[in-house]
Amino acid sequence: MAETREHPRGTTWCIVVAGGSGRRFGGAKQFERIGDERVVDRATRVAASVCDGVVVVMPDSAIDDEIVEHATVTVSGGDTRSGSVRRGLAMVPLDAAVVLVHDAARPLASSDLFERVIGAVHAGAEVAVPVVAVADTIRDVDGGVVDRDRLRAVQTPQGFAAPALRAAHTAEPEGTDDAGLVEAAGARVVMVEGEPTNLKITGPHDLAVATLLAELADGASDAADSSP
Repeated sequence: MAETREHPRGTTWCIVVAGGSGRRFGGAKQFERIGDERVVDRATRVAASVCDGVVVVMPDSAIDDEIVEHATVTVSGGDTRSGSVRRGLAMVPLDAAVVLVHDAARPLASSDLFERVIGAVHAGAEVAVPVVAVADTIRDVDGGVVDRDRLRAVQTPQGFAAPALRAAHTAEPEGTDDAGLVEAAGARVVMVEGEPTNLKITGPHDLAVATLLAELADGASDAADSSP
């Protein structure tokens, strides 16, 4: 657990969602390895480096068998992603002011990205999400090219003023991401700069790419630490 930050707005906690079964991957991808770490351990380590506490939501079948390094607490997930977030949110202390929700399947998110999201919430945003520009040409299924300059791909971690996230989940809604749920409840979403390397591991090829990117990033960090 990171050293508690004496911020006037309260503490910051992160919910790392790692409760999926990995049907599209062919197995529980959160327990696959990237170098010396499992996917979930890497994601949790980075979250713990900038947050006061980290709740990791695990598959019910793994909750008694898998220990997640750097987790403050682990809890079994629900039947849906939103249900899993609610179970994680129930473990976040009531005095937390900022809550992040992060997918374990994005293990390459940097501490700088976490800090940008947290900073946006501290600056007054109820919802802050990292985004990146869309590089590909996009076509609508009904025909025609969509103006990609008006599109952004959304990543995690997503940051929330804790009361806004708790209120949005009161009615137990379902959605593919929490920013959409809080926005539907009336909050305005603030976008911050994401990272092109913050890819989501969906299939085995994504794990191979993530492993290579992690090796490059870790090598660059080691070189910087050893420089005079």
